[in-house]
This record gives sequence, structure tokens and C-alpha cells, in this order.
Amino acid sequence: MSEFDQFETIVVTLAGTGVCTLTLNRPQVHNAFDELMIGELTNALEQLEKHQSVRILLVRGTGRSFSAGADLKWMQRMADYSEEQNFEDARRLATMMDKLYRFPKPTVAIVHGGVYGGAVGLVACCDIAIAADSAVFSLSEVKIGLIPAVISPYVVKAIGLRAARRYFLTGEVFSASTAQQIGLIHEYGDSDEIPSIESSIVERLRAGAPGAQQIAKSVLQNVLSEPVDSEMQDETARLIARVRASEEGKEGIAAFLNKRSPAWRKSQSD
Repeated sequence: MSEFDQFETIVVTLAGTGVCTLTLNRPQVHNAFDELMIGELTNALEQLEKHQSVRILLVRGTGRSFSAGADLKWMQRMADYSEEQNFEDARRLATMMDKLYRFPKPTVAIVHGGVYGGAVGLVACCDIAIAADSAVFSLSEVKIGLIPAVISPYVVKAIGLRAARRYFLTGEVFSASTAQQIGLIHEYGDSDEIPSIESSIVERLRAGAPGAQQIAKSVLQNVLSEPVDSEMQDETARLIARVRASEEGKEGIAAFLNKRSPAWRKSQSD
């Protein structure tokens, strides 16, 4: 859309319902990402997180695959970099992943085909993930002498240490069923079912209060990294007190008690 920058490797569209779709658009290389795509994803996320109309962000890929991970030509160029140049390059990838992980609105990954290497990190960074039952996943870095380092904080949080030990070390391919069992995705179905699953999740997300969802995401990130002590108890108590006293919180309670739709639902076009 004209309100966003024009990109070469991704497509950004925003519907009137506030649902924004960020599409990886390099189908000729299975949406593998290079320095240009990483830069464009970072740029897009920075624009979208400030955009008041965006309520939900969907992340998907065009063509036969969600993403094959790192582009081979990009990796060839990196092989000629110094360690310091490799650090700066990897740091840009880390920044992009963190922006997706900390994106203030709900994020949903919708995946199909191959999901390899760094692409597993993109899925893990999203709040919710669904997949076609034909999707295949692999943390394949060790097979070419590399490691899934930059994506590791997000993948381990998604699948847990025990599963990460196996799939980081073997690099084996696993199915959508296994991806669900270990917590990487939430739901899967055949290709014809995915639009219905997606629509159901989007509708549930639209039913929630935007401000409350944003704070909830922040709480989730904090409680994982901090000890459960009196300071944590005070912080969570202050948060709920602030939300209860907010206009959005008051409206939500009033709507519930009066058995009507809250204002944020009424303001959304169908």
C-alpha cells in the first residue's frame, strides 16, 4: 500500500479490519532471506509497530515454501567476511528477530512447505503459529557446519530445552504434527483448512482489547526472565490496577456486565 515503503523482497498489505499481512516474496529462492530482506523486514516492522490502524500482523510466504532460511548466495558472501563483519551482519538479523518477537500487536505465522533454519526462528518469534499439514521443519544449520545461534533464544522459549537439544544437534526434518507436539506451532490442517483456521484465530484476536493485548505481551516477556518474588508480585499487581482503571478496562467490564459488544469491537469494520 502507498502508506508503507515499497519493498523488493516483501509485500505489506493492510485491510480495513486492521489485519496486516507481511508476505515474504522471493518465491524463486523459496523466500530465503539475505541482507536485503532482513533490512526490509526490520524497516517494515518499525513502520507497522507505530501504525495505529494495525491490530494484528500475519506473516506468510509466497510460492512453494514459507522460507528456506538463509540464502545460499548470502552465505557465500558471508564466508569472505571477517569475524567482525560477520558479527555486524548477524547482529542485523538478531535485531530483526527481536523486533518481530517484541512486536506490540498480536502476530500470527501461517506456514506451508519448507521451514528451514532461520525461518524456524521467524515462526518461534510469532505469538501464534499455524501450518499446513504438509509443512516440514528443520533446524538444519549443523549440517553445513553452522549453529542456530541468533534464533536460539526464541526457539528454545517456544519448544523447550529438551526438544531443542535434539533438533539443534541432529538437524533432522520434522513434520507439522511433531512441530505441534513440541510447541513450535499451535494448530495444523490440510491446505484447504488453513483459511478457516486462520479466520477463526483472527476473529478471536479481534475480540480482545488492543491495549490489554499489548500489555499482556509485555507481561509474558517479563515473567519469563524475572524471578517470582515480591518485586514481581508488586509489578503484576500494579499492571492489573492500571488496566482496571484505564478507559479500555472500564469499557470492557461495563460491556460484559451489560451484555453488549465493547467499543473496540463496534469500531472495527467487518
